[in-house]
Amino acid sequence: MAVILWSVFGYLLGAIPFAYILGKLFSRVDIRKVGDGNPGGTNVWKSGGWKIGLPAIVLEIFKGYLPVTLARHFGISGWPLVPICLAPILGHATMPFLHFRGGKAIGATGGVWVGILGVWAFSVYTATVVLLALIKENAWAAVFGVSLFLAWAIFLDGSPWMIVFGILNLLTIIVSHRHDLVSPPHFRPWLTRLFVRRSE
Repeated sequence: MAVILWSVFGYLLGAIPFAYILGKLFSRVDIRKVGDGNPGGTNVWKSGGWKIGLPAIVLEIFKGYLPVTLARHFGISGWPLVPICLAPILGHATMPFLHFRGGKAIGATGGVWVGILGVWAFSVYTATVVLLALIKENAWAAVFGVSLFLAWAIFLDGSPWMIVFGILNLLTIIVSHRHDLVSPPHFRPWLTRLFVRRSE
């Protein structure tokens, strides 16, 4: 029963469109009409700058982090954590409060893994941010980041439940980014120019 309650809590928290709300309140902008149309923190940053974008991103991470951390604090561990960890990610990806036109669940995913791994999860975040700086397609960076978390679970942690969650998490990210993954990744123009100059 506790697992169901924590999963429902995680889903509902994940479904709250914090980025959309902050965009409306402070930028007076529907962020679904900005950038790639994703109701996430990145488009809040684009529409209103870092003063609004940063809190939006923190809130998106928080809604993945909180239910997992609380559930673990109250004694839930192992396999029961799989649905609890997946719930806020699915909540963000579906967002019933926005007529089921959800976001890409990158922030919620990161928050869940911080809840599982602690501060070590930020090393994967750093690698993902570096990749974001190098390639134009956020979708490929997101898949790369979740793949790193999955690799961590397989090679460093070894917990079967975490590996299964990592696989489900990766599949969720692939589905939520499926339209953007059609195109292969491309280096950003500044990096391409750098390689061209060095080859001359």
